[in-house]
Amino acid sequence: MNKFSFLNFSNSEIKNINKGYFLVFLTAVISGFSIFINKFSVNVINPYIFTGLKNLTAAVFLTALLLALKDWQILKKLTGRQWLLLVIVGLIGGSIPFLLFFKGLSLTTAAKGAFIHKTMFIYVAFLAGLFLREKINKNFLSGGLILLFAGFILLKKLPYQLNQGDFLVFLATLFWAVENTVSKYILKSTDIQGRTLAWARMFFGSFFIFLFLLGTGQLSLVNNLNFQQINWTFLTSIILFGYVMTWYSGLKYIPVSRATAILLLGSPITTFLSLVFGGEASSQEILAGFFIIFGVIFIIGFKKLRQFLLEIKNYERA
Repeated sequence: MNKFSFLNFSNSEIKNINKGYFLVFLTAVISGFSIFINKFSVNVINPYIFTGLKNLTAAVFLTALLLALKDWQILKKLTGRQWLLLVIVGLIGGSIPFLLFFKGLSLTTAAKGAFIHKTMFIYVAFLAGLFLREKINKNFLSGGLILLFAGFILLKKLPYQLNQGDFLVFLATLFWAVENTVSKYILKSTDIQGRTLAWARMFFGSFFIFLFLLGTGQLSLVNNLNFQQINWTFLTSIILFGYVMTWYSGLKYIPVSRATAILLLGSPITTFLSLVFGGEASSQEILAGFFIIFGVIFIIGFKKLRQFLLEIKNYERA
């Protein structure tokens, strides 16, 4: 799969690769929409409470889905090692980085926080190359430089120094990079499905955030939520449910290094939504959006992307 030579795949393998890229592109769309919505929601609710309740509600949706599909029978067959991996995903993906990220954002600027988070694909590529043997070719390196340049455009100017908030956001980004690499390993080496992994991330992540809120005395703030805040939480939980379902289901079939790069398309999608719904979008955001799109296409590879699209077209005709 790393060589992306579709001619060597069977029809079923091509279909799975097609499915994987489609789902990850859909995740990027959901991400862009989520960022657009969260601009409104984070202003009306404590970010820690918001994250905890959002993750918990998404976990409830996923639990209901697993019960409806009778996936609980699969859970009963998991080994102790597999359960440990699922708990780790919840800890390093669904709890710790969220708490670090929101705390970091309160101590730094949104522009610096966003730029640091957008570098996650670099750490994922390094980890995937080291532990998963994913090949990082020249197209990926060139496209990665384009994506970094787009980030610098959004940043507008290089910071003279990094503060504690920047460091916390960086730590959160590293946690997510490790979690995505571990998740790809689980999906690649076991028969665990994407929806099961999504459930574990949300379920165990909610549990650890609950312990944090309980330990810091913030859990009682849940009682003070009003109807508007509950509505925002419910809406964003549905979006989060769609995000994790499409992300982990797609990640099963494509390299995690390319998948995380594709996620950056969420930024120009957010900019597009802002323009469509009468919001403001700076010239830097629009220009950066074009570079992000170009960078992602470059990472996939123009020739290989064209070959991929032709294979899809031929497959659909067949």
